[in-house]
Amino acid sequence: MTSNDLPLPPDTPTAPPVQDPPSIPAPGTVPEATRVLMERAAAVREQVGRAFIGQPEVLDQILVALLAGGHVLLEGVPGLGKTLLVRALSQALDCSHARVQFTPDLMPSDISGHAVWNPKSETFTIRRGPVFTNLLLADEINRAPAKTQSALLEAMAELQVTIEGKSFPLPPPFMAMATQNPVEQEGTYPLPEAQLDRFLLKVLIDYPDREDEKRMVAAVSRGRNAADFDLSAVQRVLGPEDIVALQAGTAQVAVDDAVIDYAVRIVAATRDWPGIALGAGPRGSLALVRAARAQAVLSGRDFVTPDDIREIALPALRHRIALAPELQIEGQRPDDVLKALLAKVEAPRQ
Repeated sequence: MTSNDLPLPPDTPTAPPVQDPPSIPAPGTVPEATRVLMERAAAVREQVGRAFIGQPEVLDQILVALLAGGHVLLEGVPGLGKTLLVRALSQALDCSHARVQFTPDLMPSDISGHAVWNPKSETFTIRRGPVFTNLLLADEINRAPAKTQSALLEAMAELQVTIEGKSFPLPPPFMAMATQNPVEQEGTYPLPEAQLDRFLLKVLIDYPDREDEKRMVAAVSRGRNAADFDLSAVQRVLGPEDIVALQAGTAQVAVDDAVIDYAVRIVAATRDWPGIALGAGPRGSLALVRAARAQAVLSGRDFVTPDDIREIALPALRHRIALAPELQIEGQRPDDVLKALLAKVEAPRQ
């Protein structure tokens, strides 16, 4: 039996042992806890920034998802560094990580795993798939059909994988980071709505500005033939226990009832806004508040403000709405409609 094989669990599975979160300041000292969270997040940002040049707002949104314990969908045309960003984050976090290149012939069992017959023991064992890791890079996820994409649904929503009718928990923390090319490109499959809804944020990566691109070209081309960044300068600064502690501390950030009401009103407005054919569901409200907590931490606060809600609303909601056909014909994007919506929904003043 190899390290990738797992014995079949008994018919009555036992729950995994609950571990106490690692050392994090007590809830009574929230400002100190926020300071610790900021320092650890800043350490990750610094290390990833050594490889991923420019676009700091993209990196901040990735950190928001990490602090909130959510999953991220990165979208951009080829060659903008989506895979590099995820690789650099994996390098900075001392966690197990795996990469799956999604292709049209990829099968769901290639991701989750499958049962194999062991002739020596005359029993079936489970061969673990790459999803049994802390950080999973699903590269070009929309190059595979919906059947294969859905293999990640259970893992992302319930942090477990079912193989041959048996459920296996994933090691905490678990974060899926998927990259996709714009759906207008040839050879892509649109992600199902249920799959999109499992991502906490959808982050858009655009072309870098001229100065950042000059720095990028100089860094890659200096004395090297390979057209890729050297990740050896990225140091590991956080382990699995540290990430669990970060997420536990972020969940303690205070959110006033008026701010929660503001987030719910924004999401509710997407359901009857002109030009939106399909609005966001309750999971959108939950995602907005979860992400706003992490946004507050990155801003050095132990409470959420309406500005946090507005700042993270676009990446939290752009993949949860569907525009009406007439707006798509006019070339409008979800961000355009959401900006107009945010301008009309009144924010709490106190």
